[in-house]
Amino acid sequence: MSRATTVINAPGTPGYQVLVGRGLLDELKTSLGDAVRKVLLVYPEGMQASAELIAETMTSLGKQIWQLPVADGENAKTDKWLSVAWSSLGQAEFSRSDAVVSLGGGATTDLAGFIAATWLRGISVIHIPTTLLGMVDAAIGGKTGINTLEGKNLVGAFHEPKAVIVDLDTLESLPKLELISGFGEIVKYGFIADPVILDLIEEDVEDARNIHSDRFEELVRRSIAIKTSVVGQDFKESSLREILNYGHTLAHSIELVEHFKWRHGRAVSVGLCFAAELGRLTGRLSDDVADRHKSILKSLDLPTSYPADRWESLFTGMQVDKKSRGGMLRFVVLDGLAKPGILEAPTKEMLFTAYQEIAE
Repeated sequence: MSRATTVINAPGTPGYQVLVGRGLLDELKTSLGDAVRKVLLVYPEGMQASAELIAETMTSLGKQIWQLPVADGENAKTDKWLSVAWSSLGQAEFSRSDAVVSLGGGATTDLAGFIAATWLRGISVIHIPTTLLGMVDAAIGGKTGINTLEGKNLVGAFHEPKAVIVDLDTLESLPKLELISGFGEIVKYGFIADPVILDLIEEDVEDARNIHSDRFEELVRRSIAIKTSVVGQDFKESSLREILNYGHTLAHSIELVEHFKWRHGRAVSVGLCFAAELGRLTGRLSDDVADRHKSILKSLDLPTSYPADRWESLFTGMQVDKKSRGGMLRFVVLDGLAKPGILEAPTKEMLFTAYQEIAE
């Protein structure tokens, strides 16, 4: 398997490229282009050293750089940081030909994308994800947003990036728990669209988690290919794109209950197990596929259960899920491996019964 850069073309208007490989930061020159004069670099406070290197690279290209260090993780996705960014852009007189660059994980990507989507009704954004979760999910597809007290990502916009640079070398310093968390989304892709992903993990879990292995790189590429394909067919989540939310209804509620202190991928892992139990309970999913959820996620050291006494809080949190229609809860479930569907208006009793199968 070649170590060469993989270019994944994300369809859209006008569409963009996702570059996957190693040592790709020099690609910023091509991605930014000549028209961009000013760049707002958004990154978490803990990535100051990496941000300085990126800033130096862009300065050498003749760009004027404004750095915006923000809070780590989901704490960055607030109206406070949005306001700080708007003030910075205004004072620096950013025009529609200028750009935002994000450096960091999924939360930074979400915030930076929303900043770009809202300034002058939309300027360019380039994402450089530095977490596995950001690479296979948040940086791809043009979803942006911030959190409110009432829920996660309830305020946001659809705004395609100009480019996404997935440099696997940036994972070198990623903590192991953060890396493993990203596998929650990768496993999701395997169940909804590409069972080869599941086979690759089951064949050799340690090799799958080794960021230097060909197997790991293939998992990243396959995940990105699924995300770009689905989003290209349904950019604004009117139908098909909903399948990407498999496991997310409960996951977002867990994050809300935990005040966003749980890693997203870990919450998704529990959510996947819950969705599998819903599919089994309704007779839509076989026992072997439902059981396979827990076995794969456990092999990756991801959680598959959540405290029993949190049910009422979780149910309340699920009421604000963005897939709901007219107050009716809707869940993505499987009708078989790689056959996602929708379960509409399940009763609270049905949901409670499914939850008992994953409750600690």
